[in-house]
Amino acid sequence: MSVTLGELEKSAALVHASMPPTPQIVWPLLNQEVGAEVWVKHENHTATGAFKIRGGITFIDWLKREHPEVEGIITATRGNHGQSQARAATMAGLRSTIVVPKNNSREKNAAMQAFGAELIEFGADFDAARSEARRLAEEQHLYMVPAFHLEIVKGVASYAMELFAAAPDLDTVYVPIGCGSGICGTILARDALGLSTKIVGVVSTGAPAAKQSFDTGLLTETSSASTFADGVAVRVPVLEAFRIYSEGADRIVAVSDDEIAEAIRCYYRCTHNVAEGAGAAPLAALLQERHEMADCKVGVILCGGNIDTDILTVVLAGGTPQVA
Repeated sequence: MSVTLGELEKSAALVHASMPPTPQIVWPLLNQEVGAEVWVKHENHTATGAFKIRGGITFIDWLKREHPEVEGIITATRGNHGQSQARAATMAGLRSTIVVPKNNSREKNAAMQAFGAELIEFGADFDAARSEARRLAEEQHLYMVPAFHLEIVKGVASYAMELFAAAPDLDTVYVPIGCGSGICGTILARDALGLSTKIVGVVSTGAPAAKQSFDTGLLTETSSASTFADGVAVRVPVLEAFRIYSEGADRIVAVSDDEIAEAIRCYYRCTHNVAEGAGAAPLAALLQERHEMADCKVGVILCGGNIDTDILTVVLAGGTPQVA
């Protein structure tokens, strides 16, 4: 998968017609904490609270042009992808059905329904929900929206275009990996702009499929994805995404739930921003590698702030949420 700079600029223009760019901010207290110049890309400052909103805009625009006969979509999600697709579908006059696992975030579920989605709970994790969504797509003649698609990635890449426009000389950018649209969009933007920035993927130690795949060079599934950072809780890597980050990423770092919880607290102490687990994972990886990154100019993607109140309460009180 490759895209030209012109294609990315066109997608970014489409995104910006529906939402303003998000800020990238250098916070002095965070710099002191890390020992580096840290540029935070605030994707928690969107209308859905996460970066996925961008891919929803570009995918539904493509769908309406290429498949005007479609009346409804279906997709699987842990929340942020579902919000983006439900929002864009409703605005385009399409109905949306979203399948989530039974243990999903209550507040993300409520947000998806508020954006107009019919919500179905199925299975123990994202990958089980994805299989059910595929079955229902055939049964109910709905368009199955994948978590990873070129049109989604081109939209998501607009956040990286904004970040690199503001700070083209970043040494390294840390990006969380769920199904892969975020890291792949960042890699494609970096390459299209001809920059030398290193891209580092971040996964949970409880959901290490992407790291294991990267390290071995072979697509590797795991038997479970156990982490409170639901945005990176994926057992089965997406092949198309793996092909991009296996070549375009410098390395992939695994962080524990304890490290993610501390990164959430660090964001709150230093910036008074709320980060969900996946949103804090890049900072957790940077803190893990702070000695190697000392005095560097580094970017971290705060990809979302959609954390349930009860989980945030546990974290801010100094704990780490337990996964059932």
